[in-house]
Amino acid sequence: MVDWKLAVATATRFVRPGPDISRDEARAVVAELRRHAKASEEHVRAFTRMIPEGHEPEDTPVLVVDRAGWVKANVAGFRELLKPLLKKMEERRSSTPGGAVLGAVGGKVTGVEVGMLLSFLSSRVLGQYETFAPATRDLPSGENGGGRLLLVAPNIVHVERELEVDPHDFRLWVCLHEETHRTQFTAVPWLRDHLEGEIQAFLSETDVDPMTLLERVREAVQSFSGSRPEGEEDEGGRSLVELVQSPAQREILGRLTAVMSLLEGHADYVMDGVGPQVVPSVAEIREKFQQRRAKGASRLDLALRRLLGMDAKLRQYRDGERFVRAVVEEVGMDGFNRIWTSPNTLPTKSEIAKPADWVARVHRKGEA
Repeated sequence: MVDWKLAVATATRFVRPGPDISRDEARAVVAELRRHAKASEEHVRAFTRMIPEGHEPEDTPVLVVDRAGWVKANVAGFRELLKPLLKKMEERRSSTPGGAVLGAVGGKVTGVEVGMLLSFLSSRVLGQYETFAPATRDLPSGENGGGRLLLVAPNIVHVERELEVDPHDFRLWVCLHEETHRTQFTAVPWLRDHLEGEIQAFLSETDVDPMTLLERVREAVQSFSGSRPEGEEDEGGRSLVELVQSPAQREILGRLTAVMSLLEGHADYVMDGVGPQVVPSVAEIREKFQQRRAKGASRLDLALRRLLGMDAKLRQYRDGERFVRAVVEEVGMDGFNRIWTSPNTLPTKSEIAKPADWVARVHRKGEA
């Protein structure tokens, strides 16, 4: 259904070149990012009071990669995560006359589409914790749960130059954010399985009937072009990804949005909370970085961000950080950490916007 090799080849062919940097400078950046990632472990654990039990940092590798390396890692992750859905689609295709031929052609087309998408994203990601990373020859997985931490060196260098901030401070600041994600998943053993369960539930609801999917895409395009049928309600600026979903998927997406807002907001809160102690220019970095997020880029870039739902990603950072800050101010860090007790103590999408409701549900009821 997807020609993954073609996806990688397409992405690496069209990926933007990184910043101009000498080989020696590149080696120095890689070495510094590794040191900062190591130093971040202690800073994040001390600030969050989240200590992984029976889990050592070495169990989740830190990989400093270029843009092509980020593409390969994400293709491997997509391939692993989408296995159940693609198997379902292939079974459906095999029972269709001419399905094998159409599938071969469709796999090439989809491979190119995935590759173009990844080439667009590869220059925008500073780092990520790969929760569902499989073991590959080039990119090893972690031993416990398969997670690994990726830092995209050329993108980090590009942004620090663009913002004109202290490069050493900026690199540590980025590592603090990504290390927080690694701590979240290594200190909360059930979190990975819960997230995977929600994603698989979302995928299982996917319509594999091409006509049904085509009709949803048509409705999505009408929404973006302003050519909705008369009397049809506006979808409120949803992304194309959201518009082709079923009602059941939108419900699942609401829960996933709440979890991702929590994880991203928590990481932003931690990186800024630790920052003043170890990153002297953290205030300047945060101010310039926020301005960069808000400013965006070209019209085409902004249109693609909206289409792909990347604007929602930016809201997750903002709303999630506000939620975490409000809860910590109300009940302290130990009180906030009750959020990691079980899936039932995770905030809902509405609670992300109203932190007091989460405090009332999780704390007040427990005290009653």
